Amino acid sequence: MAHETQDTFQKLETKGRHLKTKKSREEEVKAPHLIRLPKGAVPEYIKLTSFQELSWRMMGNYVKSKNAEDQELEENLLKAHMKIRPEEFMATVYMTAVVLFAVALVAGIVIALIFTLFLDMFLIGLLLAVAMPIGLPFMAFNILKGTPGSKAKSRARNIDKRISSAMSFISAMASANVPVDMVFKELSRQPVYGEIQREAEWITRDTELLGIDILTAIKKGALRSPSQKFQDFLQGVVTTSTSGGQLKPYFLLKATEYEKENKLVLKSTMETLSMLGESYVTVVVAFPLFLVVILAIMAIIGGNAANTLMILYAVVGLMIPLAMFGFIFVVWNTGQE
Repeated sequence: MAHETQDTFQKLETKGRHLKTKKSREEEVKAPHLIRLPKGAVPEYIKLTSFQELSWRMMGNYVKSKNAEDQELEENLLKAHMKIRPEEFMATVYMTAVVLFAVALVAGIVIALIFTLFLDMFLIGLLLAVAMPIGLPFMAFNILKGTPGSKAKSRARNIDKRISSAMSFISAMASANVPVDMVFKELSRQPVYGEIQREAEWITRDTELLGIDILTAIKKGALRSPSQKFQDFLQGVVTTSTSGGQLKPYFLLKATEYEKENKLVLKSTMETLSMLGESYVTVVVAFPLFLVVILAIMAIIGGNAANTLMILYAVVGLMIPLAMFGFIFVVWNTGQE
């Protein structure tokens, strides 16, 4: 079996933009031809990092004995395109938590000794010595375990942001009566469409390399796609084809639908940015300026000028910069969405 697999992959020419299949002499005599695959269809193997391999050796048996099959984690890893098995991923998470526990335990003891011997704060040192070894590993465990879900949501946002332009490309290809398998193959060669290109690469890989028919490949692509919109589109392709409908009108209809949705989203985003701009002028510009003037007058005519100046320094040096950075982050996040 291993020899047959090796012979199969020896036939693959992976140089250049396309993947070519090298035929044997007997096959060339019968029907000489080349199978052209997009660059993304080249088979990729799971390769663990050194830390992941160490984690699997140290924690693999524990994970297999204690953890039941986590269907949600497996789906999130697939949707996030993280090339690692759920068991290996959880072993890495557990190993990271153990390493952080050891580091936090040593750091907590050192900090507790410093607070006790030099600052005479035994209670605070004891609390830090207990809280750090418990809190840091717990936080790291939950953050790392939620990483696949976060990456899947990030990919979903990327797909939803580009789905309107991708549908225009697909509808243009369909208008030229291009077959649906060639539509996804050409889509897999367009990096401008971001994660949609990667989804098309996987569909093309299934059809061209694994020999799966196009409808089954699209159905599998719908199951592993993190975007609900792209899932609905792919399921609609399968339903339309199996029911005997025409894909060309369906593609044109979806392109028009997503274009209208994109216009509504852009309009809503512009209204949100306009509201944020008005709030910025009120909260970050007008209010701090008014507060600074009031505090300056109170410092001049009041009897307790030192406290007023401290409040003034806090407003100018702390409140205004934090408010500005907060608005910058909100505007940036709104633009990303």
